[in-house]
Amino acid sequence: MNKFVEILVGLILLIAPIYIWVDGSLLGWGMGEAALVVLKGGVMWGLILIGLLFLILGISDLKD
Repeated sequence: MNKFVEILVGLILLIAPIYIWVDGSLLGWGMGEAALVVLKGGVMWGLILIGLLFLILGISDLKD
């Protein structure tokens, strides 16, 4: 695919969800609340996985 077409498609796929999120009245979808719920859940899973990573690294250092 042409690099300019790839950039254009990337920008469209990046800007469209942000616009729908910011303008919640668009089509009456109300995607802002759903996006925040997913983001909060993702942050919690990220913190759990980072904690698990540090725990595994600590246990691995104890073996040495």
